[in-house]
Amino acid sequence: MFRFFTQKNWFIWSWLGSFIILSSLWVQVEIDVKINEWFGIFYDMIQKALAEPNAVTIDEYFASLFSFITLAAMYIAVYVAISFFTAHYLFRWRTAMVEWYHSVYDKARKIEGASQRVQEDTIKFTRIMEGLGTSLIESIMILIQFIPILFGLSVGIPIFFFGEWEYGLIVGALIWTIGGTVFLIVLGFILRLVGIEYDLQKQEAAYRKILVIAEDDGSVRPKTIDELFDDVRKIHFLSYLRYLYFNIGRIAYLQANVLSAYVFLAPAIVAGVVTLGVMQQIIRAFGRVEGSMQYLLKAWPTIIELASVYKRLSEFESKIKQDELIDEKV
Repeated sequence: MFRFFTQKNWFIWSWLGSFIILSSLWVQVEIDVKINEWFGIFYDMIQKALAEPNAVTIDEYFASLFSFITLAAMYIAVYVAISFFTAHYLFRWRTAMVEWYHSVYDKARKIEGASQRVQEDTIKFTRIMEGLGTSLIESIMILIQFIPILFGLSVGIPIFFFGEWEYGLIVGALIWTIGGTVFLIVLGFILRLVGIEYDLQKQEAAYRKILVIAEDDGSVRPKTIDELFDDVRKIHFLSYLRYLYFNIGRIAYLQANVLSAYVFLAPAIVAGVVTLGVMQQIIRAFGRVEGSMQYLLKAWPTIIELASVYKRLSEFESKIKQDELIDEKV
């Protein structure tokens, strides 16, 4: 799966491409920081305008809006460009994978579900990596940029439960996030979500294989196909039930998450020690830090799918290597 980074013919795409993606994501996060600063200035201006008529001119107001449009346009341009490049980057990764599978396909074709591994799982792997990998890197960069901002904004502000402790907001976000993430990881483990996803794909592969055989072999009993589809139906219904339980916990936590920043800021808001602009900056920075810390929580369904794909491809490659060793001995 990772020959893309070790083969010389893919060196430029794998390593230089990775550098370009990382650099672009950093620029994207830098623009996001500027947008966060804009929110503070803009809402302070709004508060000033609402408190006293004509305290802010129409030119100042529209100039502020135009500055946001400029930042937003830069963000969109970088986002679109990096999305386009990342799609090409990951297709090259897939190409590096399938080139090796093709070279050993005379042995691989004898393995159960070989066609599905080479065609379907490789594209699934790269598509999941496109969203999951870039999101992970971006989340880390956001933490690096926004934690100091959140720390600077929260100094001297009373925080619920933590009082005026300068690390209150950051620790509060950490406790809330880690607690929720651990809760859902434990719930996912209890419900065996990775296992159910793997079993689901295994039953689907067996069902598809018998359908392909039945296309050319009229002697295949329809009952055999019906029996296999019954297994597919059972595993799907079981997965629906387990994800129902998991989503109850996941969505309930995410909905409660909307109020978390306001709860921590309650003493400061009630005491009136922050302006509207500062409050908006804190809430947005808190949300960015909290959202990045919740990466595993929000991406959990995708992580489960990636883990299942990785497990199938790993087993596939292991069987290929075992067959190669057997042939060498013979």
